[in-house]
Amino acid sequence: MIDMINILIKKNNAYENKSHVYFDVSSFKDYGKLSNKNVDELFAGARVEVSENKKRPEDFVLWKPSTNEEPGWDSPWGRGRPGWHIECSAMSKKYLGDTFDIHGGGRDLLFPHHENEIAQSRCANENKYLSNFWIHNGFITVSNEKMSKSLGNIFRIKDFYKKYNGQVLRLALMSTHYKQAMDWSEDLLIQSKKTLDKWYECQKKPVGKVLIPDEDLSPLYDDINTPGYISNIHKLYDKASKGSDKDKEIFTTACNFIGLLSEPKSKWQEFKKNILQISEEVILQKIKERDTARDNKKLRIS
Repeated sequence: MIDMINILIKKNNAYENKSHVYFDVSSFKDYGKLSNKNVDELFAGARVEVSENKKRPEDFVLWKPSTNEEPGWDSPWGRGRPGWHIECSAMSKKYLGDTFDIHGGGRDLLFPHHENEIAQSRCANENKYLSNFWIHNGFITVSNEKMSKSLGNIFRIKDFYKKYNGQVLRLALMSTHYKQAMDWSEDLLIQSKKTLDKWYECQKKPVGKVLIPDEDLSPLYDDINTPGYISNIHKLYDKASKGSDKDKEIFTTACNFIGLLSEPKSKWQEFKKNILQISEEVILQKIKERDTARDNKKLRIS
């Protein structure tokens, strides 16, 4: 990180003032290209750090001093710590190179984090692109609230596996486009499980190479439109349930392509059997615990 900051200073993309180092946004003409907005539009109403050490309000910190109580490292600008944007640029350069193929992240990171990451990486590395493709996912919500640790409304995979097969989670997540918010619910999981129960009745392991028709794959070419692809799988199922073994092989292959029907039917049924072995006594106890938590206003997903 220190090496990258030094490069930016030497190239006049960054400047030091009172043990702070800032990136000069005006030095990068493509700033805002990812968000498809100009600098004034991006910063209108945005919360930015106000500091007399900056040349311009939109400039962002690359290095800042640390107090004795804060984490800090020695640097050419004194003891301090890096800004959170430069960390990602240094890591991606070390492990992926100056340019890599796909960069993901939540929609809330598009600005300022990813814009800043692009600016400092491209200026330091002198390349045209940081990443060839950017994928920004929507949030998972619970009762229309963002799923987060701070709200206590998260669920854990280890608990999920006690009740559902992993393919249920996969199908549920792919039922909404990755860019869109998804409101998580038990009904979504139940419906996904019912769909897989039905689809497994048509599972047939392909013999040799089986090609998925291009028209059925086409939604995935359009910004990874998984809901559109799943809709096409439903159509393939309708055909397979009434058609030949070849139709069933095409249907199974289409499912396999996104990680569904990936287990033998016997294993899928065995998982269901184990779930059904939960005793009535345990179920009633869980209902009692839920009702008590609700009465005490301590109901939460964990």
